[in-house]
Amino acid sequence: MELLKGFLCFLLPLALLQLLLALVRRGRSSTQRLPPGPISLPIIGNFFQLGNKPHRSLTRLAQTYGPIMSIKLGQLTTIVISSPTMAQEVLQKQDISFSNRFIPDAVRAHDAHKLSIIFQPVNDRWRSLRRLSYTHIFSGRVLDATQHVRRKKVEELMTYVRKCCHQGKTVNVGRAAFLSSLNVLSNTLFSVDLADSERDEARDFKELVWNITLEAGKPNMVDYFPALRSIDPQRIRGRMSLYFLKVTSLFGKMIDKKMEMKTFLRDISESDVMDMLLKISQENTNEVDRDQLVQMCMDVFVAGTDTTSSTLEWAMTELLRHKTVMENAKNELKQVVGDGKQVEESDIDKLPYLQAVIKETMRMHPSVPFLIPRQVYAEVNLCGYKIPKDAQVLVNVWAIGRDPDIWESPMQFKPERFIDSKIDVRGQDFELIPFGAGRRICPGLSMAMRILSTMLGSLINSFGWKNEGDIKQENLDVEVEEKFGITLQRANPLLAVPTPI
Repeated sequence: MELLKGFLCFLLPLALLQLLLALVRRGRSSTQRLPPGPISLPIIGNFFQLGNKPHRSLTRLAQTYGPIMSIKLGQLTTIVISSPTMAQEVLQKQDISFSNRFIPDAVRAHDAHKLSIIFQPVNDRWRSLRRLSYTHIFSGRVLDATQHVRRKKVEELMTYVRKCCHQGKTVNVGRAAFLSSLNVLSNTLFSVDLADSERDEARDFKELVWNITLEAGKPNMVDYFPALRSIDPQRIRGRMSLYFLKVTSLFGKMIDKKMEMKTFLRDISESDVMDMLLKISQENTNEVDRDQLVQMCMDVFVAGTDTTSSTLEWAMTELLRHKTVMENAKNELKQVVGDGKQVEESDIDKLPYLQAVIKETMRMHPSVPFLIPRQVYAEVNLCGYKIPKDAQVLVNVWAIGRDPDIWESPMQFKPERFIDSKIDVRGQDFELIPFGAGRRICPGLSMAMRILSTMLGSLINSFGWKNEGDIKQENLDVEVEEKFGITLQRANPLLAVPTPI
């Protein structure tokens, strides 16, 4: 951060000298028809207006400049979308023009972007990998077949919390959810635990995922000043290269072990997702090869752990702040599931209030407040404005979720707003799109909702909860500070004490 400040201070004198030229260009820009936006300083653009919580500062700017706004971040033109109507234009009606991803320099480390389903452009290779991941990991058929894995991991989470309850210990809610999500994915793909085991590679992997999300969430000067790419002044790409190398090495070893087992035991059954994917790879390497399988694993694990755990942590935070909501959720669970019992996936559809709690959490605390940024590769017209080639496009779902023109009392946590409402999170209702929408909607949506519902429901149905130190209700607001990064997390972890029911 000190390096970033120093660099900006160095550029500021040059920026001021060129301000007059910028204003002249601004006057001529009417022919370009860029969306409206604040005047930017030369070279550095609007950096100083972002602050350390850009989702909030861009929301405030949108109140002045409208639901489609342009800002300048260094040399990068950025378009900010802040309404459901504009989001639908970008993600659905004109999604082919906005379907490619902006590739952060951090993701270019170890050439991860070249194989990543998340960052590859929409082409035949992307479609093939997307279809493969959905068919064999995230389809309803596969999720039904692997629900025993998720049930077991939720049961293990309950065992851990029960132990903390008996010993009077606090639970780091986000960390516990992260480890459970990690083991759900590792057992689904490899039939092994990658957390809470004695194996060194399990502990190493847990740290690697945390480090990757940390580095990917940092502002990187190279993204806004491409000329700095060869220098990598913050060393973000250098550290990410090391992390990616370790992760790909770990997954590569796990895949190679499975390949060896298939070589010596030709009649081995497909016991998990990776067995099936390896069978497909061996039958047709053009469909998917080893390197693509390794990258697919990294995409699934990095994207599927931090987002799920942060959403569950925010949900528990809001339930602890709103005792009536907690009581309502507990009463529903008691009636449908039974007091103190673990929630099964077959119970989810019978728990509308629990689902409303999760939707309300995603409305107020979307795990990825700007979704994954898009980039246009050719000039495109959007609602009468010209979006220039290579512009970055941010969809501010945090702003949409708190827009008073859309939501009544948007700053209040009110799950009741979703009772008898048809609004869902599956990409058709643009007031609530925490997983995105269109052809690049998150493929893990259904798995995430199953994990969140069973984990959150089981936690609040099996235990009473209080904040560490028994913080008074009226003082809870000051504890809920945000930390902006690749996901929107609490600045301080939620430490809660489980109590017997």
